[in-house]
Amino acid sequence: MAITAQMVKELREKTGAGMMDCKKALTETGGDMEKAIDFLREKGIAKAAKKADRIAAEGTTFIASEGNTAIILEVNAETDFVAKNENFQNLVKELSSHLLATKPATVEEAMEQKMENGSVVSEFINAAIAKIGEKITLRRFEIRTKDDNAAFGEYLHMGGRIAVLAVVEGTTDAAVAKDVAMHAAALNPKYVSRDQVSAEEVAHEREVLKQQALNEGKPENIVEKMVEGRLSKYFEDICILDQPFVKNPDQKVRQFLESHKATLTDFTRYEVGEGLEKRQENFAEEVMSQVKK
Repeated sequence: MAITAQMVKELREKTGAGMMDCKKALTETGGDMEKAIDFLREKGIAKAAKKADRIAAEGTTFIASEGNTAIILEVNAETDFVAKNENFQNLVKELSSHLLATKPATVEEAMEQKMENGSVVSEFINAAIAKIGEKITLRRFEIRTKDDNAAFGEYLHMGGRIAVLAVVEGTTDAAVAKDVAMHAAALNPKYVSRDQVSAEEVAHEREVLKQQALNEGKPENIVEKMVEGRLSKYFEDICILDQPFVKNPDQKVRQFLESHKATLTDFTRYEVGEGLEKRQENFAEEVMSQVKK
């Protein structure tokens, strides 16, 4: 397939590799983005594959809890200006209170529910759209429960750009749970522990690291040991319990929890707009198109 400049640009953003290296990787892999990332990593050209999609859409995240139930949600708007609007913020709080009380299973189910004010959720959001003047969407939410001998870790960063809701058992100290949530906000782990990482993902990473070591010219008899060492570093990057604790890098998050006789059972991290495509605007092209008319 034809390799476009946009594909090269996307691969550069994901890997930090040079333009010509990205073009060659895409050519070698037939334009397959994921295979091209592996190609660059195996050659040692890309330090790491940046899997996260570009963050673009505006809005806010929010957390609310009552007793043993908590909710984390994301509501999107078109601009950061509207996301900071008092009417928008009030809408988010009303939605969180409603969802916390009714506990719908999906966004689709939530949109059809009637609120205490008499409005259906979809109508409530549409009324806000008419008043505020921007498209507003309830994108996602998660509801979590705990027992009496547990704590919710609730942390909002930068006024709601990032939110983390953690569930920590073995302690009722919310400050301990919040510290774990703050760590997750900073380091963005994907899993709680290694046993949550699928066998397929581990096998894929092991093969990439093996080829990377071989391409570095390392002797085959030490490659396996190198791979296992690098795999441990990989787990440290993606598993929160294996990560150095942000407030005390001399100990792992697991050790911090153990010092409080606590265990992390779950965490949810939302970042505004993650995975949504940014609306690209080229003002120079826009002006030229107007001139030509």
